[in-house]
Amino acid sequence: MQPSTGDDGPASPAPNAPPEPAPAVSTRGLVKSYPGPRGTTTHAVRGLDLDVAQGETFAFLGPNGAGKSTTIALLCALARPTSGQATVAGADVLTRPHQVRRHVGMLFQHSTLDADLTAEQNLRIHARLYGLPRRQIRRRTAEALETAGLTDRRRAPVRTLSGGMRRRLEIARALLHAPRVLFLDEPTTGLDPHARAEVWEHLSGLRERYGSTLFVTTHYLEEAENCDRIGIIDRGRLVAQGTPHALKAAIGDDRVVLRTSDDTTARKVVCGITPPDRAVTVDAEGIALRVPDGSAWIPRLCTALEHAGIAVHTASASRPTLDDVFFHHTGRSLVTAGGGR
Repeated sequence: MQPSTGDDGPASPAPNAPPEPAPAVSTRGLVKSYPGPRGTTTHAVRGLDLDVAQGETFAFLGPNGAGKSTTIALLCALARPTSGQATVAGADVLTRPHQVRRHVGMLFQHSTLDADLTAEQNLRIHARLYGLPRRQIRRRTAEALETAGLTDRRRAPVRTLSGGMRRRLEIARALLHAPRVLFLDEPTTGLDPHARAEVWEHLSGLRERYGSTLFVTTHYLEEAENCDRIGIIDRGRLVAQGTPHALKAAIGDDRVVLRTSDDTTARKVVCGITPPDRAVTVDAEGIALRVPDGSAWIPRLCTALEHAGIAVHTASASRPTLDDVFFHHTGRSLVTAGGGR
């Protein structure tokens, strides 16, 4: 008998097809709460459901107090969940926390290097703390320094290294024990733009070389663009997730901004010629609204304003940004909400 080719539903998977690999990180209903004042409860993480694939670069994007650092502490088995489940590198954070810690690397938001020791000494101490055999420590340390581009600075005290060099050294240290998942909490905080770019170039190289799974927290929009997928977290809740392109495409409309000689009156004119479901706002930038194909709308808007005797000083149309995505899901701008946790 020949196999059916009719509309009998999707074809069954091949009997010998390899199973889908388990996620590097998986959570279901993850909650972390703390006692608050006067018998109240503060919820740092609220019912987090998340899967991060092996080899993926995933970013948690959100402002201070969003729950990013708390989530990482839970996933690294450094804090105990109030409720819910989480597995990292195949180990349950509640029942097998020691195995979780053996299989993850961690880059903290603030430097934990010993500034008085050399780059090489910092790595060797970390390797011994993780119980690496002595015969492996020298080889792993040399490889880590080479990967970080710091071989020629191996005997330099850490205090003499630039901020970007220190961050690369910390990343190298976190990778010494060959973790399956590398967590990076605000990896470029405090660095200048050039050093931030260097760190991200280094992270991209690590992924290509080792196939590492990277879980990054950040409040820098341009850094989130470097990631395969983004999770937007706000007040402890995951409010959206997807690729940067898909998240921006879901917003759809362009943002048009006009600066005129009389923005208050101009807003009334604009409201009169745009669909009633389009919000038209006035702020420090000027008059702003969202419409499909913003470039095509600009001539029409300028003509209407000129007929009303209002001069248009500037007009621009831009595609949606990740800050627009954040505003769409939270009602706030990430740029003005502040960065951090």
